[in-house]
Amino acid sequence: MAMTVRTDEELDRALTALAEAEGTSRQEVIRRAVLERYARSGHAARVSESAERLAARWSDVLHRLGTV
Repeated sequence: MAMTVRTDEELDRALTALAEAEGTSRQEVIRRAVLERYARSGHAARVSESAERLAARWSDVLHRLGTV
């Protein structure tokens, strides 16, 4: 699937430098960056859901610890 990405000078320089340093194409740099960010956002959501679930489960203990 084709897509055009418009860049400014700063992004163009950074993209070119990363591609050269990694020995890959500019397209691959963008692809990896998007997939990495997508993976991290999914992880953050899972951590948040887990924290909420555990806080609800242990809320009475946490409350008692906070009032000691």
